[in-house]
Amino acid sequence: MKSHTKAPVYFMIVTGVGLVLLSLASLAWLALPSQSARSGQQAEKSSASVIPQPVDFEAPALNLQDLQGEPVALSDYAGQYVLVNNWATWCPPCKAEMPVLQAYYDTHQHKGFTIIAIEAGEPLDQVAAFAASYKLTFPVWADPQQVAMKAFRNFSLPSSYLVDPDGRVRLAWTGAISMQMLEKYVTPFLGR
Repeated sequence: MKSHTKAPVYFMIVTGVGLVLLSLASLAWLALPSQSARSGQQAEKSSASVIPQPVDFEAPALNLQDLQGEPVALSDYAGQYVLVNNWATWCPPCKAEMPVLQAYYDTHQHKGFTIIAIEAGEPLDQVAAFAASYKLTFPVWADPQQVAMKAFRNFSLPSSYLVDPDGRVRLAWTGAISMQMLEKYVTPFLGR
């Protein structure tokens, strides 16, 4: 009689374990993105940038210090295009975009264009060490009080703004910038 009761119990345990495994496999399969979604994600990763928003407002008056501790102002760059980049030494997307910004600057600085990288919050010596380690040749300003972020009313990092020669902000980004987006959106301004 014991042999008859073991078979149904054994069958029920095996069936239950099989159903649990089948359920887990189904859930895992459903959690995977579809092939088209995976392709879209790969395309997004390849551009690694947000698209800028066209805007039109007067650039804020910014008066800070350069890496030598000298006073500098955004108004010192009137008459040229300026990409103001708010960033921080501890911010991974900010670090990732620095070589892109340097390469774009190297290519376009002769067109009346500059980049001003404004570090939000760190002491001057740390900002200078970071700029030296990345071999940055465009102006880098220290902003320990986060004046620039307050002036632009955006506390997300990185964030960037294209200021035209008349002191008007024309493009705004929140997030990392790719070379593709710089060439597509900023370069046409430089040809004007």
